[in-house]
Amino acid sequence: MFYYLFSYLDSEFDFFGAGVFQYISFRAGMAAVLSLLITIVFGKKLIDLLRKKQVGESIRDLGLEGQMEKQGTPTMGGIIIIAAILIPTLLFAQVENIYIILLLVSTLWLGLIGFLDDYIKVFKKDKSGLAGKFKVFGQVSLGVLVGLVLFFHHDVVIGVFDTAGDQIRSADLSNTYERVKSTTTTLPFLKNNELDYKNIIPFLSDDYTWITYTLVVIFVITSVSNGANITDGIDGLAAGTSAIIALTLAIFAYLSGRFDFSNYLNIMYIPDLGELTVFCSALVGACVGFLWYNSFPAQVFMGDTGSLSLGGVIAVLALSVRKELLIPVLCGIFLLELVSVILQVSYFKYTKKKYGEGKRIFKMSPLHHHYQLIGIHESKIVTRLWIVGVLLAILTLATLKLR
Repeated sequence: MFYYLFSYLDSEFDFFGAGVFQYISFRAGMAAVLSLLITIVFGKKLIDLLRKKQVGESIRDLGLEGQMEKQGTPTMGGIIIIAAILIPTLLFAQVENIYIILLLVSTLWLGLIGFLDDYIKVFKKDKSGLAGKFKVFGQVSLGVLVGLVLFFHHDVVIGVFDTAGDQIRSADLSNTYERVKSTTTTLPFLKNNELDYKNIIPFLSDDYTWITYTLVVIFVITSVSNGANITDGIDGLAAGTSAIIALTLAIFAYLSGRFDFSNYLNIMYIPDLGELTVFCSALVGACVGFLWYNSFPAQVFMGDTGSLSLGGVIAVLALSVRKELLIPVLCGIFLLELVSVILQVSYFKYTKKKYGEGKRIFKMSPLHHHYQLIGIHESKIVTRLWIVGVLLAILTLATLKLR
């Protein structure tokens, strides 16, 4: 909104300072600051409202230290995260950009699913929340929508340079590339680091590549959103991890969205993608601001309203910047938490069927609960996992040159 207003003032009236809104870096910084302020200033008001409405977390006694003290802590705090993402994005981004539209829809879509889950838990007093089949249906439906849009929309393209690198640096770069429809993605750690989805199943006609691609998108969105949901088990872990991931994706979006940087780094140029830097910055600001109240000891929990939407938008961001194959590294914390649950449940069922008594790999899953049971304090677990997340983010960024 501000982008269009100040662009008009700059072009028609040469309004002093209005031209700065043309720069993505400026708008991204403003979005981060505004989202941070929204979560900090209005977060307290939301907490008071949730307490007044008695929207408190219902805690199962798992025998964890300090666990029952969290009984009644306000939940559904993800509402303020979603607001802090949407408002700055609408104000500072080019809202007709297809990537921005897709991320706004994804945020609201998964936020609504999470809200329904939290609503059933809190107000209907049903601890199981929204039935798993409906939750999965919502995630798969979003996956289908995102997959089809990214595959078929005419603005989702890559830029293919048509001159030599030395010539490009000295020319008008905006006129030296061709917009090409492609299902190419980045294959990390390899010299020829591009993979085209139409080559995954050689015998499948190109006319059916959209099926392969859509299935990949569904898997990515479902996995990452559930991984973030499971990670949200101790104070500050999901919000802090999401902020690290979002900042990394902001860097990728900015570099891939600029023809000069993408040409210099020899990475895929994706026209119009740079606008996602504004969304990513708002996401970072929202997560960091939420930590003001969610860090140990938490005054509010994000609930499924926040965790499902955070995981979902991270997945869609990775798909948009064509870095989905880096998710196992970048989202390594989410992956560890998710895999720990899968391994624990699978091994328990296997040993129970074979020996008549179920056995466990971990003392408890997800993984953060295992560390709690071996005597590590909650805040130390979170801090250490943040450090691991930062290291994984650095390794992910290193793939720009590490091939």
